[in-house]
Amino acid sequence: MSFRNAAVERKTKETEVFVSVDLDGGKASIETGIGFFDHMLSAFAMHSGYGLTVRARGDLEVDCHHTVEDVGITLGQALKKALGDRSGIKRYGSFYVPMDEALARACVDISGRPFLVFNAEMPQDRVGGFDCCMTGEFFRALAFNSEITLHIKSEYGLNSHHIIEAIFKAVAHAMSEASKQSEGGAVMSTKGLL
Repeated sequence: MSFRNAAVERKTKETEVFVSVDLDGGKASIETGIGFFDHMLSAFAMHSGYGLTVRARGDLEVDCHHTVEDVGITLGQALKKALGDRSGIKRYGSFYVPMDEALARACVDISGRPFLVFNAEMPQDRVGGFDCCMTGEFFRALAFNSEITLHIKSEYGLNSHHIIEAIFKAVAHAMSEASKQSEGGAVMSTKGLL
């Protein structure tokens, strides 16, 4: 039985979000009301190997902004809780993912110091009901609420769908690597604390 799991609920006047995550595996069940976003979160679950449940209801009659950002906030908080004191993890992970003509890179430090560098141009503004500019907002919310340092770069690409999918998969693989348990259970820091 895994103890590296957590569930978080967030309710505002704009959204209601529930997220549960298990770093050691499980099923994926995603429902946000935004088809492309569901596809990306499902890909994140598959490629990270995490068990992931996301239930979100938001003011999609306005746009997707509040829902996407609040899912990022809630997923980040769940990841932070599931990681606990961060002892015994590898801490660092990086990965490249090609998606047809697109190539993305993600580098993660599960450091306790939140930071995001996001460098990705989107040739098209929208994919389905998803505003492409929300990709950076999602990962900013995730990074700051999980207290990780996350660097994302789209090396190149012509199709926003492919670029975003490569990004989500690259982050998933990098997070999977960084959150793996290492031998000995020590904190991977000269400070003795993450």
